[in-house]
Amino acid sequence: MNTAHDTRQRPARLAVGVIGPGRVGSALGAALERAGHRVVAAAAISEASRQRVAARLPHARILEPADVIAESDLVLLTVPDDALAPLTNGLAATGVTVTGKLVAHASGAHGYSVLAPLTQAGALPLALHPVMTFTGRDEDLTRLANCSFGVTTPESLRPIAEALVMEMGAEPVWIAEEYRALYHAALAHGANHLVTLVTESASLLAQAGVDHPGRMLAPLLGAALDNALRLGIDGLSGPVMRGDADTVATHLAQLREHAPESVASYLALARLTADRALAAGLLRPQDAERLLDVLT
Repeated sequence: MNTAHDTRQRPARLAVGVIGPGRVGSALGAALERAGHRVVAAAAISEASRQRVAARLPHARILEPADVIAESDLVLLTVPDDALAPLTNGLAATGVTVTGKLVAHASGAHGYSVLAPLTQAGALPLALHPVMTFTGRDEDLTRLANCSFGVTTPESLRPIAEALVMEMGAEPVWIAEEYRALYHAALAHGANHLVTLVTESASLLAQAGVDHPGRMLAPLLGAALDNALRLGIDGLSGPVMRGDADTVATHLAQLREHAPESVASYLALARLTADRALAAGLLRPQDAERLLDVLT
């Protein structure tokens, strides 16, 4: 592989190693195999990880991490965010040869600087974060081929990083190193908190006697999400936008009675909604004043 000499070329067929073949690592490895690369080795400790290797990466041998690196042109470090720096430091401390090897992680929270100990030893660092949730099921690969990747690398490695993402059928989106944490906060705030919000809404509906909350919510939330993505704040509807202070006060009274743990989040989101609606001209100032009195 001549990556160290010309990183602007399309990546050659690479021998790929996976350290941490969990839901994400096994899916990325399988996607790279579909693109013509070959996963030759994996470092798997748990029985679940070993089973994923057998199912998704059948050509891979189970090896120690240092041996995985030795066998590979491209190494995927697909471990939890907080484990990435200790893993990188630990691998560098072993003195394993990484010169000229592509070393990629899939953490959204980190850019390529977290790989500095390996970069200093000659590795070529890539941060390739798939903007997708993974379940460990077969649909992961289908979803992976239709998502975006947050890509952060040294400028010289940007073409090869983007080529790898496109080979997996996904869209590379460049994220500057200094904005990586903000990028990840945005994704977590939208996706993770959405799950919490929808789950809470379904729970409240169940308390109100609705037998199938998900069936009731699906059309409404699907339309709301579509409106938000297409129209932004102009897709807003509901009592906050209308300035219905009495309705919002009734909501809060009911939540205090039946689900007091939900009051704080309702208040925070209603205030933010009111602020955005007011700034966009959707909420009249006189209505906002009454509404914010209720939300104080």
